[in-house]
This record gives sequence, C-alpha cells and structure tokens, in this order.
Amino acid sequence: MTQPKEKTSNIVKIPSTVTVKKFGELLNLPISDIIKELMKNGIMANINEEIDFETANIIAADLGIETQEDLAVSDGETITLEHLLEICRKEKLAKENLASRPPIVTVLGHVDHGKTTLLDTIRKASVAEKEAGGITQHISAYQTKKRGQLITFVDTPGHAAFSAMRERGVSIADIAILVVAANDGVRPQTKEVIEYLKDKKIPTIVAINKIDVPEADPQRVKQELAELDILVEEWGGKFISNEISAKKNIGIDALLESILLVSEVEEFVADPKRDGLGVVLESHLDPQRGPISIVLVRTGTFKVGQDIAAGNSYGRIKRIEDFSGKSIEIAPPSTPVVITGLNEAANVNDILQVVSKKSLSQIKSKASDEIFRGGKAGVSKQQLYSSIEEEKIKKLNVIIKSDVQGSLEAIEQILSAIKSSEVAINYIDTNVGNITESDVKIAESSNAIIYGFNVTATSVAKRMAESKGIEIKSFNIIYELIDDIKNSLASLLPPEIVRTDLGRLKVLAIFKTGKKDMIVGGKVIEGKVSRKCLIDVKREKELIGSGTLTNLQHNKKNVDEVSSGSECGLTFEGSTKIEEGDVLEFFTEEEVRRKL
Repeated sequence: MTQPKEKTSNIVKIPSTVTVKKFGELLNLPISDIIKELMKNGIMANINEEIDFETANIIAADLGIETQEDLAVSDGETITLEHLLEICRKEKLAKENLASRPPIVTVLGHVDHGKTTLLDTIRKASVAEKEAGGITQHISAYQTKKRGQLITFVDTPGHAAFSAMRERGVSIADIAILVVAANDGVRPQTKEVIEYLKDKKIPTIVAINKIDVPEADPQRVKQELAELDILVEEWGGKFISNEISAKKNIGIDALLESILLVSEVEEFVADPKRDGLGVVLESHLDPQRGPISIVLVRTGTFKVGQDIAAGNSYGRIKRIEDFSGKSIEIAPPSTPVVITGLNEAANVNDILQVVSKKSLSQIKSKASDEIFRGGKAGVSKQQLYSSIEEEKIKKLNVIIKSDVQGSLEAIEQILSAIKSSEVAINYIDTNVGNITESDVKIAESSNAIIYGFNVTATSVAKRMAESKGIEIKSFNIIYELIDDIKNSLASLLPPEIVRTDLGRLKVLAIFKTGKKDMIVGGKVIEGKVSRKCLIDVKREKELIGSGTLTNLQHNKKNVDEVSSGSECGLTFEGSTKIEEGDVLEFFTEEEVRRKL
C-alpha cells in the first residue's frame, strides 16, 4: 500500500461531505489508494462521488491518518436549520475557540396558561396587551440579566394554530420552561409540548403558574405531570419545578436562578471567532427601513458591513439592533438581533450566514435568472399545485398578505390540514407587507380573493379593488381568516342531497290517465303521505319511475296529509304509467350545504 507522501502528526480536517478526489488530496494520497480502501469496506465510489465524514474517518484511520471534521461552512453553501444545529453540536465536541454563551430559553405550554405574561414580567415590557384574540401572533426574542449573567428568551405562541412555530422554538432552544396553570392543570397543548420536549431532549424546568388564584392546586399539577413521566425533583424526579405567579411577580427570581443552575450544569458554549450563523425567527417589511429580519445568533459573530444571505434573500448588514432597539456593531452567540440589509424579507427558519463578495454576486445572478423565468414565490406555489386535476377539483384562488413570515407559516400550516378530493386552495401569492395595487392587479388576472392578516390595504388598492370588483378581506385574528377561507372553499362544494322517507301506498285503482299525470287511489300501508312530496314508483320491488305528488284527497276533500291505514286519492305528475298493485314510496329531498 502506498504510504502518505509526508508523515505528519497534524490532524487532517475533513468536511462533513467530501468527494473522493478531494479526500485523496486532503490526505495527500493517490486516488487509487483511496478507491481500493473504499472497496475493502464495501463502498463503490468514483472520484467525483461524495462520501460523508464518518466514512472518510474510517478510511483515513485504516490508512493510519487521524482526521477531524471541518465545521467551517463552504463559501456559498446554503445550510439548513438541521445542519446548523449539527454544526453547533459538533462544535462543542471539537472544543476549539469555545466561549461561554447565554442560555437560549423557550417558554412553552397550553394557551392562556400565562406564557406571555411570564415573559412580559421577566423583561418588564408590555407585550401581552398587543395580543389579538388571546393569541400571541409572532415569535420574539429578547434578553434579561440575573446575577450579571445574560439569559436569552424565545417566545413561542402556545395556541394549537402555531404548533409548527412552537416546534421551531424547541429546536433552537437550550432550555425549555414548561408553563402549566395551577388552576387548570395539564391540557392538550401541554401534552403536545411534552412530546416535543422528550423528542428533542431539551433540559426542562417546570413553572406552575397562577398559584395566587383561589382554585390553584400545584400538587394536582405535579401528579398529572408525573403521569406523563415529568417527575419533579421534590417527588424524586429530575425536573426542577418553580411555583410562580407571573401576574403578581411571585417566584420569578427563583425561576431565573433555576435557569442559571441548569445552564451551569449544561455548559452552553459556541465559537465567537467564526462568521455568524443565525436562525431567522421573524421578518417583515418596514415602510421606512425595508426588509427587517429578527435573527437569533446560534454561533459565530455578525458584524455591520458583512455580506450575508438567508435562503433566497441576500444583501449587506446595514444595521444591527439588539432587542431593545439599541444599535450595536457586533452580534455574538445567543444574541437576538434585528438586522437590516437583506433585499427582501427572509423566510422563517432560513439560516442567515456570512458570504463572500463572489458568492453574493452569484446569488444575485441566480435570483435574477429565477425572476426572469417566473420563479417567484407565488409562481412556485402554483407549480406546487399544478398536479391538481382541473376537471375534478374546484380551486379557490387566494392571495395572502401578512405582517410577518411567522403568521404566514401558521396560516399555511392550518390550511394544509384541510383535506378534500373536490376542492383545493390555489395560492396565487403569499407575501409580507400591506395590500397594494400590484396585489389587486394579480387578483384581477387570476380571479383571486385577497386576504390580509394584520395588514391594511393602501387607499389606491382599495379604490382599484372596488372599481374592479375584487374582494379584499382583512383580519387580525387568525381563526377568523381560516374560517372565512374554509367557508369559501365549502361554497365550491356541490350541495349534499338529503332524502327523508315519509311513507308507502299500495295502488288499488286508476281513475284517470293523462299524458303527463295520473289520478290514482290506494291505501297508505306505512308512514304517511304529504302534499308536494316526491314519489318513487315500484313494481314487484323494482323501481320503474319517479314523479311528484301535486294533489291529495281523503273522503273527496283536499288534505295536506294522510296517515297509515287510510285510503286516499292523489294526483301523480310524471311520465311513468302506474298500474294497480304498484307501490308508491313518498319522500322529500333537501339540499344541504356541505362543510369541510
């Protein structure tokens, strides 16, 4: 076997994925040696195919070379949230350039159990009053200090509508505070959150809130949690618990101490010397400043003036603000910041990263090409729904405008749960910002309804919509918007015909036979007969025709109804020729509007 050309004690750094050719170059070995060693391990790969670090590490070890995974992000490489979290995990294991960072804490629990009030109390700022319909509409992030140490909080809404946003909060958090109301106990969203916490293996602190109310029963809450394998320390478990009142500011200091205690045990660290990598929590269009992104820095440091990219968005950092709005020059790990400088609002969960000028130029060029080919977000969503069979499924064309990306995510998540083989939502466009004349023009050409969530329509757009008959519907409570779209979808469904059987009559005599009607007599053998009902004509149990009852007589008098056991005469309207011995079945039909 050919040995490395140059013996060295240096550890060779290998990327998370590497081509066989590049792998050979990094090890300073002939490609033939690498391929032979791969084959010995049952791996058939040519020089241009990629292998992962785990495989590369085994091959290098067999060749007597020590390797280490290179956690640097390649210039121009677009990374996912999962990749970022993996980088952070491996960064800690590598133990290079590490420094302590503030813990990132998320507050989770059932709706109305006091999560927002708790966060409001902690940061001494009023956010609870901004809620609409009792739901926190957006994710926010901010910091507080305890014993001179910073703690970062990520606020995730607790309503069922925002389970996707809540899961994102768990994914990026170091510590979770599980809030359970002492007077209400474990509820559906509580159970859902506990499943997330178990799945993500997030260190968890239990906060039993509302202990000041008369109905408070903390022991019952602990019992219910124990049944879900959340056993608190005082009951012999591993979960720290704090009894608090967010409203009355009771137990908050102890809760913050619990966070610092967990943080000391877990030792949260990051590499502040590398270029920044952060998660986009929120984004929106500011009328004065343009696209704004709320970013949580997970590792590395962002600096004003750096070229950046997030998903399909790109630009240069013009300004960095901390959560209080103060302008800062750098943003280290665990810092929640507001960043100005991207060309458009980034998507929630996009990873903001520093790029070179060359990569920035390539991203701009790619974006221009996509726009030229019609590759905007709205069009891609149409392409997503292009598989809908036009002749079978009726589509509701909609344009949705929202104040922030997080709300769009929540709306689309809820709407995606609507399942129907007959109707579907066709997203003509979804975007952030107020409703403008451009939206109205798109709606006119596509026959779409414009839905706005926490946004307004410009005066020009309103006038244009009125003159062109375009519907603009605005909401500030998410479920009102969802219900309206559901109702609009349901209106496209053909109505359900509900049949109600009334009775049966045996024909005993034929009194008159016309071209389109007959007068017959008979005895009601079951149920009743009513005027203006529908009739099925059966002969020897076989359906031979149908018609309508237009007149009903009993004892030669017009009546509205004849019951079982009585004889009557009736006028049958229809083309079927009735004979003695036939059985007439009477029924009504009603059109009922269907629901989704």
